[in-house]
Amino acid sequence: MAGGGELKLLGVWSSPYAIRVRVVLNLKSLPYEYVEEDLADKSALLLASNPVNKTVPVLLHGGRPVNESQVIVQYLDEAWPDRPPVLPSDPYERAVARFWAAYVDDKVGPAWLGIVFRSKTEEERAAAVAQAVAALETLEEAFKECSRGKPFFGGDGIGFVDVVLGCYLGWFTAINKLIGRRLIDPARTPALAAWEERFRASEAAKGVVPDDADKMLEFRLILLGVSASKAK
Repeated sequence: MAGGGELKLLGVWSSPYAIRVRVVLNLKSLPYEYVEEDLADKSALLLASNPVNKTVPVLLHGGRPVNESQVIVQYLDEAWPDRPPVLPSDPYERAVARFWAAYVDDKVGPAWLGIVFRSKTEEERAAAVAQAVAALETLEEAFKECSRGKPFFGGDGIGFVDVVLGCYLGWFTAINKLIGRRLIDPARTPALAAWEERFRASEAAKGVVPDDADKMLEFRLILLGVSASKAK
């Protein structure tokens, strides 16, 4: 999607957190301008819009910045209540969705970072993989409860938990090649494996969630190089 001066998203193509915002913008059919940031040379607009964390994504709505991906997603739901909702309308179901979304970022997020960027030894990577697998096994059961037999955590359509977990799938593609097996294993987590296929095939995720493992792994080396240069 392109155009529209009202909404502008600052992101990085591989960032799970920018991806989740793009998926929601697509779900809501909201036109926006996407601006690709260079993490080695962050723009003045990014630094001015998010001076605290200096990270993507940043959503600019009429020039006013909204930061942090989960906050942005909830903002989009509240600012455009006439568009397809991401969070449930029922207060209890909304609280449950927020709980599992927080679980994903608290458990899957650190494991992803550990596998891809932070592991210095094979033992450390194996520990991070085990952490990710344990979290996904818990989410397998959560999916069964939340979906109630429907295609997504959000029911018939993609919801908050789907977006938060689905944003990691691009990096899961790279991890699968890195470790030689699938994180979301059809034998271990069959419901999640089927969910992954549905999410990737959705119109909102197409062209946004990366599916090229080699490209992701090449970019990983670039990001590791940026981190190393900053540490010197």
